[in-house]
Amino acid sequence: MKDDEYKLFEPGIDMDPGTIDRREFFKLMGGGIFILFSVGDPFALPRERRRRGYPQDFNAYLRIGEDGRVTCFSGKIEMGQGIHTSLAQMLAEELDVPLNTVDMVMGDTALCPWDAGTFGSRSTKYFGPPLRQAAAEARAVLIQLAAEHLRTPREKLKVKDGMISVKSNQKKKVSYAQLAKGKIIERHLEKKPPIKHYSKHAISGKPTNRLDSRQKVTGEAKFAGDIRLPGMLHARILRPPSHGAKLKSVDTSAAQKIKDIQIIQDEDKIAVLHKHRDVADKALGLIKAQFEPPEYKVDNKTIFKHLKDSASGGQSVAEAGNLDEGKSLASQTFEKAYFNHYVAHAPSENHTAVVKIEGDKATVWASTQAPFRAQGEIAGVLGFSPQNVRVITPFVGCGFGGKNSGRQIVEAARLAKLSGKPVQVAWSRKEEFFYDTFRPAAVIEIRSGLNSSNQIVFWEYHNYFAGSRSSQPFYNIPHHQVLSYGRRGGRGSGGVSVHPFGVGAWRGPGSNTNVFAIESHIDVMAEGAGMDPLEFRMKNLTDKRMQRVLTAAAEKFGRSFSKAPSGKGYGIACTDYLGTYLATMAEVKVDEKKGEIRVERVVCAQDTGEVINPEGTRMQIEGCIIMGLGYVLTEEIRFKGGRILDENFDTYETPRFSWLPKIETVLVDNPEMAPQGCGEPAITSVGGVIANAVYDAIGVRMLMLPMTPARIKEALKIKEK
Repeated sequence: MKDDEYKLFEPGIDMDPGTIDRREFFKLMGGGIFILFSVGDPFALPRERRRRGYPQDFNAYLRIGEDGRVTCFSGKIEMGQGIHTSLAQMLAEELDVPLNTVDMVMGDTALCPWDAGTFGSRSTKYFGPPLRQAAAEARAVLIQLAAEHLRTPREKLKVKDGMISVKSNQKKKVSYAQLAKGKIIERHLEKKPPIKHYSKHAISGKPTNRLDSRQKVTGEAKFAGDIRLPGMLHARILRPPSHGAKLKSVDTSAAQKIKDIQIIQDEDKIAVLHKHRDVADKALGLIKAQFEPPEYKVDNKTIFKHLKDSASGGQSVAEAGNLDEGKSLASQTFEKAYFNHYVAHAPSENHTAVVKIEGDKATVWASTQAPFRAQGEIAGVLGFSPQNVRVITPFVGCGFGGKNSGRQIVEAARLAKLSGKPVQVAWSRKEEFFYDTFRPAAVIEIRSGLNSSNQIVFWEYHNYFAGSRSSQPFYNIPHHQVLSYGRRGGRGSGGVSVHPFGVGAWRGPGSNTNVFAIESHIDVMAEGAGMDPLEFRMKNLTDKRMQRVLTAAAEKFGRSFSKAPSGKGYGIACTDYLGTYLATMAEVKVDEKKGEIRVERVVCAQDTGEVINPEGTRMQIEGCIIMGLGYVLTEEIRFKGGRILDENFDTYETPRFSWLPKIETVLVDNPEMAPQGCGEPAITSVGGVIANAVYDAIGVRMLMLPMTPARIKEALKIKEK
């Protein structure tokens, strides 16, 4: 994209981010139709769209142009999860237009409905229903308009591909585009029309290739780092060597000698800016700075004791019955502790933002999962009204929960204000590892018991800093208590963070740790009961939906389970992730001399309710399993206090193509249930299923993630003693 090339609805859009006047509104929207739901000034609609909560006005979600193309507006963003396609399918289905006529505008705070952010597998589940309802109402209103235009009763009309015709005379017809041409129609329906029954779907529910794939394969797709504006400066920022370090002295004299370099010192921030990124890099390297490091307290070896010592009183997450009564019924008891280390998001696209300020208005292009949250942050930093800050979200190259915060956006905003020019801040990979919020290290302690019939009679679960998601039992346990000590964000006693650096959501937040612990412990009890892990789970499940998913996985896996350890290397893990049910089975081989785990095969059966795009759902399951191999086998942030020792992929190892097992997916048909999330559930079972398969293979129960070769070999040594 050239510096002066701006197109509506694309990353380079150059439009006033504040209130749009009547004439400019017509100019920007062209000859399209905005079917207005509420009485009042129709030109206040852009501001209405930015209010919190999903609006009732269906115009906030869609626009029909003179050329017949339909623009879908969503505050959600596309970061590789595929909602660019699935949301378009939902709109096209209800509006009854061809899928290839739908254009997506996502994460633009000036055009899209307000949204809390894209996370938690909530896009289809929560944004999908109002989008469907909006499209259904728009379709019904268009039919009313067509009935008037064609002078034919509505019941004698039919709709196909954006064309409304008379059933008895196909030549008598009018298109959505013809109805929309040059008009603003104030009309709404008192009674909302129902959305289509899934049995009538022709677009939604059908396997569909990604609509953005060609853009991404050819390089046409724009990301925040691709934005170039006239006069834009690249900023490089002086960083401390560790979290908590204080700047003692700085000498910028050598950097100041570089031609056209601009050096900004703003409170604790020192930045160098230049029109070329490599020159800014060179200038940063010439700055001499001394920092006072903080006191060194914890590292990878002491972190778990630190977490336990820092925990405040536990909060109840789930409980039923009476633990003392349950313990009195137990003929066998089991007690284990499970641990996981800090894990990085390591996205393919580093945190990036471009900020342009003109007067009291700002336009921002940002790699973010939460554009409306970023809008508020930037407004606060610049002292602007939020409506004067427009955040445009191009495609985002992965997020996994790490792009919910907007540190790089705030940095770019501050520097743009101080420099008087557009500024781009693009973190280096070292900065990414330093300022990334990590999945928190955590400890899970479980005590449980079986009665003489091998039924689980009590379950006592203590969760230290993992986050509570997926910690609620779905097995039939009459007496249970789940306590959470410290939130995932890391607040311990006194409200002070217990972590030496920032932590936050990581794909399937909380669930990865909880499912690893829960499903490992279920296998521990299965062995104690003398039962195979599949039989034991079925015996202690009354949830028919989970039984169905587990059965589907077992049928696809096609292997017979035995009491572990059997030497076969088979594992099972189940998850209820915010309403999505899944069962995963895996086959592994372990090289005991090298301590290496080879995952040969993974089967995942998932019930996500109604499936919008089967092809996209399978992709998400496969991606989850592949990414999950990392946190299970190798990924661990090494640190000393606030100093991060892993700065790039030379020491922080993510999954490789050579690791990949055969992955088979089963989509359990359940269209009567509304669509649930599918972007995160399958990753949550990977820790448990591989740990259980490893135990079945070599008789070593791995209680800590990641299961590195060194830890495997150490566990084998202990087993031999």
